[in-house]
Amino acid sequence: MKLVIAEKPSAGKAYADVLGAKSKKDGYYEGNGYIVSWCIGHLLGLAEPSAYDEKYVKWNKNDLPISPSVWKYAATQSTKKQLKVLVDLMKRSDIEVIINGADAGREGELIFRLVYEHAKCKKSVKRLWVSSMEEYALKEGFRNLRDGADYDSLYQAAKCRQQADWLVGMNYSRLFSIVYNANLRVGRVQTPTLAMVVERFEKINSFTKDPFYVIELSGAGFTAERDRLTDKALADEIARKLNGITAVIRSVKKQEKSISPPRLYDLTTLQREANKLFGLTASKTLEIVQSLYEKKIVTYPRTDSKFITEDMAYFIDNLVVMCNTYLYEQTGANVFYSQFASNASQIVNNSKVTDHHAILPTMGFRGANLNNLSDDERNIFQMICTKLVCAVGEKHTFAETVITVDCAEEVFTAKGKTVTHNGWKQVEDDFVKSLGRNKKDGDDAAALPTNIYDGQKFAANTAVREGFTSPPKHYTEDTLLSAMENAGVEGVEEEIERKGLGTPATRASIIENLVKNEFLHRDKKNLLPTDKGINLIKVLPDKVKSPLLTADWENNLKRMERGEVTATGFMKSINDFVADVISTYGDAPVENTNLFGSAGGKGGFGDVIGKCPRCGGNVAESPKAFSCEHTRNKSCGFTLWKDNKWFASQGKKITKGMASQLVSNGRIFIPDLKSQKTGKKYGATILLDDNKEGYVGFKLEFSSAR
Repeated sequence: MKLVIAEKPSAGKAYADVLGAKSKKDGYYEGNGYIVSWCIGHLLGLAEPSAYDEKYVKWNKNDLPISPSVWKYAATQSTKKQLKVLVDLMKRSDIEVIINGADAGREGELIFRLVYEHAKCKKSVKRLWVSSMEEYALKEGFRNLRDGADYDSLYQAAKCRQQADWLVGMNYSRLFSIVYNANLRVGRVQTPTLAMVVERFEKINSFTKDPFYVIELSGAGFTAERDRLTDKALADEIARKLNGITAVIRSVKKQEKSISPPRLYDLTTLQREANKLFGLTASKTLEIVQSLYEKKIVTYPRTDSKFITEDMAYFIDNLVVMCNTYLYEQTGANVFYSQFASNASQIVNNSKVTDHHAILPTMGFRGANLNNLSDDERNIFQMICTKLVCAVGEKHTFAETVITVDCAEEVFTAKGKTVTHNGWKQVEDDFVKSLGRNKKDGDDAAALPTNIYDGQKFAANTAVREGFTSPPKHYTEDTLLSAMENAGVEGVEEEIERKGLGTPATRASIIENLVKNEFLHRDKKNLLPTDKGINLIKVLPDKVKSPLLTADWENNLKRMERGEVTATGFMKSINDFVADVISTYGDAPVENTNLFGSAGGKGGFGDVIGKCPRCGGNVAESPKAFSCEHTRNKSCGFTLWKDNKWFASQGKKITKGMASQLVSNGRIFIPDLKSQKTGKKYGATILLDDNKEGYVGFKLEFSSAR
């Protein structure tokens, strides 16, 4: 009997169907010589510090660093039942071989191995490694199982990543929370990511826009420009002097240029473009493409490759035709070309494919019920189909023309281009148009006249255009993902492996955690730091928030997967780093002692929003509430919970501004409350109804007075 362990119940069901294990039991399927069970994601996680010593319940700087010599794990309450199912199955005497069917990547390996070790199992392990949940791919995978030991290095990298995150997070969060008397979460990857956002934010805020002036010279059917000037009076004088005099075309240079087709999607690029096109967060995009994977219509999503391997090229032509047909049927976009020839070779590169190839539609998608896809699923699936068709398409070619004009010893330049063959961009343009959007970035510049020639003369018409220097743009999820992916690669040759912050599989959760912990907030598409996030980066030592150092660690984890770096050496470097920061970082500098509010402490108080109506103490913000500082010693219980049930019944959540008005004025007018009964919106004044004991209450007042 063979025991197959999947990462999720949905994968377990797919495996059972393929293997013929049709008998449903409590927590597993059985039949045809197989038992198929599953984890529910991570069934085991690293234990809290108090599991090693009860003294760690209290946060004490003298107890740092906390560095376990033997790591302990704990099961969550919600997963204990399934963990017991797996342990009991592993111990069954009729189980001879265990097949690790967790997702084929670093985290999947960790999920299985932790359960295997927890059960103290010694039975033989085989590894299922697939990039598609299609029936034929699963059957092929089960026919070609690999030795579990082949993935020992992958497991070591996964375990070291988890333990390094724990060491940095637990120790630094405690250290800086104690020093600054505030609840400060510091992470190995999330803090350097936050640092990049804060640095960009501060550059924008400190930016001083400067005016510049461009002299425009028009005539002969085109407009040319002189280099920028910063002196308005000089620009006006030159324009006045040149207006009406003869200009001469000194050169007309034409050059044929081309843009090669794009590469296929890896996860990060898909997340970036989904954010740009549809405003989807990285986390939401990963959720959607994971759903498409489990529905067997796209391949494995958590990949960092943009290519396929040689052995896959044989079916690409057919897959491209299928995608063309589907896109035409779904969008009406004119992407089906009878003369279209797939150039599959340009997406093939064995050396660029590591654990998994690029994200592709599966060959079986035409047989799936695509009508049941949600709008978001349909959009992402169409993106993946479009990218494949583009990637095997022909080059986009255009003629670029540069005209140089002399006028009274001043030099002007005009540039334009004319598309000679739209190639792959036709497919992309048609897809974007089908969404009701304009073309993507990089639209064609205006074409220049064709009847111009060297030495041509014309009367100059001049004007001065004023412009201003622009600050850098705030990070969006698109641009932050790019910054995370490219961190640590400055000056690195193209063929050298990228370092980056996090992995394609983890970057979305890193961003979400920064938002959840109130270090970042979303302003439409922009990601902006909160005051708490800005202040955290302000107080942390450079090496704790360094993207370059963290990127180097990530690179070493990748090298560990290949057996080039030892787990012992990597963990020693992490332990030494943590210990060094703790030993050298003293008390908070005087100027930074009040950065996180006067009511600090492990409870996580932040900005003070007003005085307590009960006792006159400071009311400050914490992650979940606005509370009086004296709730810490229980002498006052005034608390406004952010997810207050009464407010929720009115379709609202208490914000910082609302809490401030309620605390200061005892009332606030809200114009768009929502009736639970009718669903209609209405306006009313909410009054603070506090009896000075227990929970805070509220009342509605209906009047025009505000």
